Amino acid sequence: MAAKSTAKSGSKGASKGGKSSPSKGKSSTAKTSASKTKTSASKSSSKAPAKKSAGRSTAAKSNSGLMKPLQPSKELAQVVGDKPLPRTEAVSKIWTHIKKNNLQNPQNRREILADDKLEPVFGKKKVTMFEMNKLLAGHLK
Repeated sequence: MAAKSTAKSGSKGASKGGKSSPSKGKSSTAKTSASKTKTSASKSSSKAPAKKSAGRSTAAKSNSGLMKPLQPSKELAQVVGDKPLPRTEAVSKIWTHIKKNNLQNPQNRREILADDKLEPVFGKKKVTMFEMNKLLAGHLK
């Protein structure tokens, strides 16, 4: 492919009336390959910071607040159990209960229709899935 570009650049120079030789076209190709070498060298040096980002596993551990076991209230314990569990697991168990008992509104799947176990937790018969997480926060200490 480099040979094609050299031939084109050689013919362009000749059409302009300048005295260009095919060697000039080759030297520009050589410069391009030299710049590619520099670019690849800079790419290899850019890999070093990428290794630093892989070392951020300690930053992921700082999210332990999300994984901290919390004690559910009496009302919530009827659905998720009475043992302390992380907030994520409590939400997961609530969703399992909702899907198992078909408590999503068929017309608006974002709404949850509370049954006898969930109504004391939510405080009302119908909540949105976004409201649900806010209401659960009050039942996890």
